[in-house]
Amino acid sequence: MDTTAVSNQVSFIKDLAIGFGFKLIGAIALWLIGKWLIGLATNLLRSSLVKGNIDPTIVRYVVSFIGIALQIVLIVALLGFFGVETTSFAALLAAAGVAIGAAWGGLLANFAAGAFLVMLRPFKVGDFVSAGGVTGTVEEIGLFATTINTPDNIKTTVGNNSIFSGNIQNFSANPFRRVDLTAQVSYGVNAGEAIDLLKKKLGDIPNVLSNPAPDVEILEFNTIGPLLAVRPYCDNAHYWQVYFDTNKLIHMTFGEAGYPAPANHTILYNRAA
Repeated sequence: MDTTAVSNQVSFIKDLAIGFGFKLIGAIALWLIGKWLIGLATNLLRSSLVKGNIDPTIVRYVVSFIGIALQIVLIVALLGFFGVETTSFAALLAAAGVAIGAAWGGLLANFAAGAFLVMLRPFKVGDFVSAGGVTGTVEEIGLFATTINTPDNIKTTVGNNSIFSGNIQNFSANPFRRVDLTAQVSYGVNAGEAIDLLKKKLGDIPNVLSNPAPDVEILEFNTIGPLLAVRPYCDNAHYWQVYFDTNKLIHMTFGEAGYPAPANHTILYNRAA
């Protein structure tokens, strides 16, 4: 065996490994520096948008989009550093995008829906909404999904297309909302008296609005007796406090008035032969 040829091969492999090692170290350094610069750029962008009093919904959406775009640029730069033809990669990426888009049409639908949510703004970050089958406070509107925190403190991610293609209820859009409750009274109880008692005391509940004034009316009659509709108004932030306090008030008011507990009544006819 020619020792010179073997020596040349070993030297070639050694030089190749050293060169690749330097490139690998350089790529890692480039990746770390690039990630740091992307983080710095997105933080500066976020700060400038916040100082410009831009809506938080738009701020998060724009920052997320810019961050993803810069990471794609960084990956292309790393491939170019290793000698990969970036123009060919760009064409390959475009072709892959078309293929992925055809296979994952729902992903693109979520992206398009997210853009429409930001432009049309049926709700914004911080609003209490019911959308996509989920009710809660909007935490973030992302490129493909919206994050909602439910009242029982569960972080829920909903696809933007599910939200945009369905009904959206924004409970924070109006300055106040109505609390819908009912109060059952028995036959024999003076319904007018019960209505007057509730109307007088509803205003004592904290955060119940005087304008519009609470509504207390007979909603229907059933086998037990009159069913009263009890409807105070309050700010959205105090909804559950008013809801529970009103239920307590109904129970205490009817108890103090000595009203009998509602119960079904059955009349039996004895037809003697």
